[in-house]
Amino acid sequence: MKRRVAVVALLLLLAVPPAGAQTGQAVKLGVLKLTSSAVLFLGVEKGYFREFGIEPELVYFQAAQPIAVALASGDLQVGATGLTAGLYNIVAGGVRIWIVADKGREWPDHNLTALVVRRDLYDNGIRSMRQLRGRKVGVTQIGSTFHYNVGRYLEKEGMAPGDVELVPLQALPALNDALVARRVDAVATAEPFVSRLESTGAGVTIAETGDTFPWQIATVMYSDAFARDRARAVAFMKGYVKSSRHYFDAVIARKQGPAFDEVVAITSRYTGASPELIRKGFPYQDRNGRLMAGDVGRQMAWWHAQKLVKTPVPEKDIVDESFLRDALKDLRP
Repeated sequence: MKRRVAVVALLLLLAVPPAGAQTGQAVKLGVLKLTSSAVLFLGVEKGYFREFGIEPELVYFQAAQPIAVALASGDLQVGATGLTAGLYNIVAGGVRIWIVADKGREWPDHNLTALVVRRDLYDNGIRSMRQLRGRKVGVTQIGSTFHYNVGRYLEKEGMAPGDVELVPLQALPALNDALVARRVDAVATAEPFVSRLESTGAGVTIAETGDTFPWQIATVMYSDAFARDRARAVAFMKGYVKSSRHYFDAVIARKQGPAFDEVVAITSRYTGASPELIRKGFPYQDRNGRLMAGDVGRQMAWWHAQKLVKTPVPEKDIVDESFLRDALKDLRP
């Protein structure tokens, strides 16, 4: 009997975490396997979220719009992905989703997405969007960030939305497959898929988005239920800011060295892309996670003009940087 009691006591002792250890609360986080998710992968690997009692459970998606749907349904608590017409329509319909922090901008010399044309067409002289008039351009979905990119590319060339045929292919890998199979003439896609197409010789980049028009392409978003759990929402943001600073210092500021190589290795492991491809396409992100002022409103106005957002939502009803401000108050610069 004494021996049995001793064994039970030992098991109970082993089950107790050591003094000072953080026991993380699980948070379902929707992401894409893109280079732009490096900040999230880094935060998980380095324990930045766990430091504040948060344990992200990464849930992978193939496109951005389903993440907004999962936030609306309560299947996710946090989403980290591109801004889409679908998101704005969900909020316009009365469901609260909050844009809370930067997760990647299209920025000069830090291009995340690009317009990639088939190699055979490039070799035959196609070098611009204007020369794609009447041709098929693949995007993930109508209303996606890639749709927005194509629309803005067309505007830069003085063209109308109907001057090319948009082909929604639903998922990022399908864009590559369609270009390789010559079912489309060009695709709007993101890293590491851009570099994969170029490295295999299937496609050639003819426009890089950040160099063409900077914009707030991706953000961190909270479901309304998670946002109302104020303590956890701010704790998540503290971990995110620490990871964002690490990312900025290693990738944006230095662009080389052991810290940069570590981010490359982590991102490669999570995305399944080779380190050589990952190195080619890290996006710009504000070091403290701040959003581009006013850009969410500008995007919503564009979607409304395209008749893909029926009712514009005031920016204050979808953007809430108070979680970020509270996190920054408690963190050293």
